[in-house]
Amino acid sequence: MSVFTGIAIYLTIWWTVLFSVLPIGVTSHAEAGIDKGDGGDPGAPVDPKLKKKFMTTTIISTVLWVILFLVLHFKIIQLPEVPASWR
Repeated sequence: MSVFTGIAIYLTIWWTVLFSVLPIGVTSHAEAGIDKGDGGDPGAPVDPKLKKKFMTTTIISTVLWVILFLVLHFKIIQLPEVPASWR
């Protein structure tokens, strides 16, 4: 796996994990009984805790990427070689 491929795979895993982690532990204004007033969305989170979610996403993504790297490095699963040119 090249460096560029490794980074691309890591970013793909990171975004996928982020969208899985975002809804965990969220309480909306409607669930908390807080009136948002005019123009506020009652489904908006009270405290989204984004910093904690970004850190959790980074840790989970790193673990998943390392597992994928080891599986590919030790050829537990072999992927077909892609030719260098598409002529």
